[in-house]
Parts: sequence; structure tokens; C-alpha cells
Amino acid sequence: MSAEGGTKAIIAALAANLGIAASKMVAFAFTGSSSMLAESIHSVADSGNQGLLLLGRKRSERDRTPEHPFGYGRERYFYAFVVAVVLFTVGSAFSLYEGYHKILHPEDVESPIWAFAVLIIAIGMEGFSFRTAIKESDRLRAGKSWWAFIRRAKAPELPVVLLEDAAALIGLILALFGVSMAVATGDGRWDGIGTVGIGVLLGLVATVLAIETKSLLIGEGVDADQEKRIIEALESVEQVDHVIHMRTEYLGPEELLIAAKIAVYHDDTAAEVARGIDAAEAKVRAVIPEAGMIYLEPALDEADRKRAPASTQAEPVEKGAGENV
Repeated sequence: MSAEGGTKAIIAALAANLGIAASKMVAFAFTGSSSMLAESIHSVADSGNQGLLLLGRKRSERDRTPEHPFGYGRERYFYAFVVAVVLFTVGSAFSLYEGYHKILHPEDVESPIWAFAVLIIAIGMEGFSFRTAIKESDRLRAGKSWWAFIRRAKAPELPVVLLEDAAALIGLILALFGVSMAVATGDGRWDGIGTVGIGVLLGLVATVLAIETKSLLIGEGVDADQEKRIIEALESVEQVDHVIHMRTEYLGPEELLIAAKIAVYHDDTAAEVARGIDAAEAKVRAVIPEAGMIYLEPALDEADRKRAPASTQAEPVEKGAGENV
């Protein structure tokens, strides 16, 4: 993911949500609408979420330490997970409570013109933020469906902003529906129904985000296409017969760890094997630039072991390389 693109989308969403939150608070003060209050809290929560995403990006850039030898790249996943929790607890839970309360104790919407004006303005501002996120994501999804992009993206910021903005737009439409029906029918329970709809929507989005970011926190590897390209790059080196097995894991959105056991020829010298490993690492980075750490263990396959002299079998050569220091 482009760091610049992700930051641009986050800042656009933050600016939009701060402006929207302020306008919704004013509308709530004049109308007393629970939908407007729920949407105000939603926008405040979203603004905090964008701040958390920026904080996670900043903290992930710290240099590795003896205590954290693989760096802090996963901080971005942690803060994205916190965003999902905040969206659920602050946005969804509050909206569900407020909507339930309003349905049991309906109140008339006062000065509805304020609500309509603010909601229309908010839809325009949120649409601008959503358009920015779509534009930045389009550069990276490489023909994948939007759902596949959200599921497979290793950088969490753009999927989070996309889902938040989509939820915000739908939530504004639900708020507009609730207020409109409450004014048209004179029944304040419609306002509460719109608020409950917002709460359910936020809960669904928070659940999707929590599941996806939890998977990244636990550790995800490359997809099948990337794995095929890595194996092809390794096996294209003269000194490598084939890949015995391989494991990959993203240490952060832009840093991939690759560990592989490769079969080498029993009559190659240690120097030749070492040169082959260096060449293999270079070829892997040419096809997967985010491969920051590569550890290759040379070994003989079963057939070569049976043919190789005992002295060859007793002296395995290992080389772990590829850390960007």
C-alpha cells in the first residue's frame, strides 16, 4: 500500500468528520433528534479513529530494538483493531441504547429544517471523503473486487476508512429517513428506529473490521499468487534444485518475512551455495519488494542424501540474510 495514499485518505476522512461532528451537534441542540445525537457521536468516534490510525502509522516507523527485533510494523494492525472496538462500543452501543430509549419515550423533532440542512451538508462532506478513499484504493486493488481488496489488504488504513465512510453515508441516509418520517407522521418513534438502524450498521462494520484486523495481528502470509512467484524466483537460481518448504508472514504492511528450506546439489561447495542464496534473495526482492527479511536454509533432498558422501551430509551450510539494517 502506498503510505502517501493511505495518509491522504485518513486526513481527508478526519477533516470531513470533524466538520460533520460539529454541524451535527449544532443540529441536535436545535432539534433534540436522537438520530442527530447518534450521528454526532458516530462522527466524533470516527474522528478519534482516524487519529488512532495516524498514531499507529507513526509508531510503526520506530527502529527495531533488542526487545522487538522484528520492529514495530504490527502497531498499525493493533491500532486498526482498537478502531474496530471503539466503533462498536462508542458508535454502535450508544446508538442502540439511544434508539431504544427514543422508541420507548418518543419526542417530537423540533426545528427539523436544521436536521435536514445538516444531514444534506454532511452527506456531501462524507461523500468527498469516501470518494478520496475510493480513488486511493483504486490504485492498489489491481482489478480485485472491493470485498477481496478489504479481505486481502495488508495495510489496514484504506479498508478501515472505506468501511467507515460507507457506514457513515448509509447512517446519514438512515438518520434522514428517521427524521423525515418522524416529521411527516408526528411520531417520534421513527427517529428512534433510524437511530437503532445506525447502531446495527455500525455493529456490523465493527465486526468485519475486528475479524480482519485480528487475522492480521495473529499473522498472515502471502496469497497463492505471491507464493508461486517467490518459489519460481528461488528455483530460478542455478544452485537451487527446488524449494522443500516455505513459510511467510507479514511483520507489517510493508515488511514480509520469508523462511524457506531449499534443496541444493550435494557436490556444490559451501561458497557456491552461499552465492546461490545471495542470488536467490535478490531475485525474490525483485518480484516481492516488501520482502525485508529472508532466511534460507540449504539442505539435501532425500535422494541426494542417499547419494552424497557421509562427510557432505555432516556439514550443512546455513545462511540467514536479508535484514534491512
